Amino acid sequence: MLGFAGLAGLAAGGAPARARDFWGEGLPDQPADFLFGYGTLISEPSRTATSRRRVVAVPARVSARFGLVRAFVSRGGARSGAGFTALGLRHPRDGEEPSSINGVVFPVRDAEEMAAFDRREGGYQRVEVDPVLVEAVGWQGLPHAGRVWIYVPKGIDLGREAGAPDNGVLPDAAFPLVQSYVDVVLQGALAEGGAFARELIETTFDWSPFWLDDRPTPRRPWAATEQAGAIDRLLASVEPAASQFRNRLYPELYAARHLMDATAPR
Repeated sequence: MLGFAGLAGLAAGGAPARARDFWGEGLPDQPADFLFGYGTLISEPSRTATSRRRVVAVPARVSARFGLVRAFVSRGGARSGAGFTALGLRHPRDGEEPSSINGVVFPVRDAEEMAAFDRREGGYQRVEVDPVLVEAVGWQGLPHAGRVWIYVPKGIDLGREAGAPDNGVLPDAAFPLVQSYVDVVLQGALAEGGAFARELIETTFDWSPFWLDDRPTPRRPWAATEQAGAIDRLLASVEPAASQFRNRLYPELYAARHLMDATAPR
């Protein structure tokens, strides 16, 4: 029977221990699908409400070569009666040029989770983006494999010929911009930094005079919206939002100016 010294001698005289070299190998079961969020999906709490798990995102940008612009062109909440105009994508109109679109890229775990996001974005169609048109804007990298998807309003004709009229809708009295929606988007953007939030405003089209300040406590916005001050300073100073910011109205004033005028007998 070998003692301790004998065992040590065998170890010393045997084959040297070798660990497997894992360099160049990825982890198994990695996601194959990713979403590019450019509106409320920029907000981590908003994403989590759909995924039911914390989803880490990478700040990114879609190239102007994609050919669309971010704008207030999607009728959100129409089925529930809480009408407002949400962000979507559309073709540039006459005199406009395509612009880059900043947002975030995040993984989708499986088909069930993708279906949850598709249900959430029921007024949109999911379109694949060539990864060549997507760049990271922070120190984090983008996935080396997989498909990147983006949501486009269903009313937008992606196959239209150049110069044909675009069929995106604009905000109006019944479907205004609502500040609570803008707050979710900009709180998500501010989490990526002030420069990211400014870029989002600068690359968003169709800011409108139909702008409802529907915050829970609009006259004391900081009470319910922690970053209300930072958001309002950006909206008041960064074009093209700034030129419309003065038209933002509290609910009773909005109703008097836009809704009552619209229903008054002629």
